[in-house]
Amino acid sequence: MPNLSAPARIAVQVQPQHAPYDAIRRVCAGLEEAGVDQILNWDHFFPLSGDPDGLHFECWTMLAAWAEATERVEIGALVTCNSYRNPQLLADMARTVDHISARDGGQGRLVLGIGSGWAQRDYDEYGYPFGTAGSRLDDLARDLPVMKDRWAAMNPRPTRDIPILIGGGGEKKTLRIVAEHADIWHTFGDAETLARKGAVLDDWCAKVGRDPGAITWSAGVAPTPGRMPEQVEDYAASAQTLYDAGVRLFTVGISGEEYGAADWRESLAKVRDLVAWRDGLTG
Repeated sequence: MPNLSAPARIAVQVQPQHAPYDAIRRVCAGLEEAGVDQILNWDHFFPLSGDPDGLHFECWTMLAAWAEATERVEIGALVTCNSYRNPQLLADMARTVDHISARDGGQGRLVLGIGSGWAQRDYDEYGYPFGTAGSRLDDLARDLPVMKDRWAAMNPRPTRDIPILIGGGGEKKTLRIVAEHADIWHTFGDAETLARKGAVLDDWCAKVGRDPGAITWSAGVAPTPGRMPEQVEDYAASAQTLYDAGVRLFTVGISGEEYGAADWRESLAKVRDLVAWRDGLTG
């Protein structure tokens, strides 16, 4: 079973495409003001929808800017591609953003969301070897301990044990890596799918000697697998269904076409609905 004692939290993925950066800066400020718990981007080099050559910005330089510009929200990527950076370097980048995000001697706010990668155009155009899905997962399993060792050796060390969010639902490799390393497991699907994959994750936790209750479940707010969050009409009802299935971190996406528009505040309506649902649930 997942960590059911964790509070419900709302995360918003600000898709870093099809909008100028001043619109990204503006919507992040609006999201923090709206009371969300996390603001996330993604780690790609080209848009994932719409014009494939449209406006797009890089993940980690953006996270450093968010660390300075925000005060309360956690920040991270959904998710970083493990293939794009040496693990020692990525550990140092994460540690640095963690410190930038800390305030008045407190703890940092970075969540390291990470996965094995899949967007072949990113690999081809930036000169990374694509390999296979299996080899990329093997690389992720190899690199996560390297990153943890680097954090332990740094001066200064991270301000806290940086939470690791691992995305994916593959039952043979991904869920084993989740069982070994993740504080948060992010996946997609309805309640039935979550229950089935959660049982597989429990089995892997038993095999590696990990308490499954130490892992918080995260999912996109969507009523059926494969649907984008923008297509959900009743966000609170969708979130409640996932909550009953064990999810405690609820993610919703905002596209550049939404937050880059003149009426961009209207794109926050679904976020406010989820924040109100969260507050009613916990309050």
